[in-house]
Amino acid sequence: MPVVRFQKIEDHNRGDHHYLTGDDVCIFLYEYTRGMGYAHSETNQLVLNLKKKKGSGGYHWKADAIAKCAAAMGPALNPKWLEEAVLVPVPPSKTKSDPLYDDRMTRVCQSITSTVPIDVRELVQQRQSTEAVHEGNRLSPAELQANYDINESLCSEGDPKYIGIVDDMLTAGAHFRAMKDILRARFPTSTITGIFIARRIFSEPGAVSMDDLLA
Repeated sequence: MPVVRFQKIEDHNRGDHHYLTGDDVCIFLYEYTRGMGYAHSETNQLVLNLKKKKGSGGYHWKADAIAKCAAAMGPALNPKWLEEAVLVPVPPSKTKSDPLYDDRMTRVCQSITSTVPIDVRELVQQRQSTEAVHEGNRLSPAELQANYDINESLCSEGDPKYIGIVDDMLTAGAHFRAMKDILRARFPTSTITGIFIARRIFSEPGAVSMDDLLA
C-alpha cells in the first residue's frame, strides 16, 4: 500500500455515514468500495483479508493485512498526540470466550510502531456475542451500547487527554456512536476521535445504503 495520511470526515461526506454528527471527529486512511470484490482495489483486498474468519479460505492473509494496517497507521499518527492518547479498539462481534473471537483491531493497535510508547487498552468489552455487521447484523447504536461495558480494571485515575476509537471500517457509524457515547459518559473530559482504516463508499455516485436509512 502507498504511504498515506489520514483524511477527515467533513461536511461533504458526513452524510455517507448516517450516525455521525457535526460534533464527531473521525479520520480514515482509505476508501473501501461497497459491493465490490478483492480485485477492485488494494483497499478492498486489504479490508476483506483483515476480516477473514478462522477456518475460511485465505485465512493466512489475515496476519499480513493486520501488519499492513499497522504499518500504514504508525507514520500517519502524530507522536505528540499518541504520547497523551489511549487507543481503544472497537470490540469484535464475538466475546473472548467464543471460538470465533477475532481480536484483529487489538492486534492492529498493538502492532503500530511510533517514536513514542503507545497505550492500547480494551476499555470497552462486549457482554454477549452477536452476528458480525458484514454478515447482515445491523444493530442500532443504542442496542450496541446496551451490550457494552467499561472494563474498569483498565481505567487509570483521571481521564485520558485523548481517546482514539479504532476500527477497520466506517459504514453507517453505529459502532462509533455507541463507543463514543459510553466512553464520553465514563471519561467526560477526554477528547475522542474515531480512527478508521477505511470508510465505505459506493461504486455509483449518489447511491444510498439501506442500512443508513435505519434510524
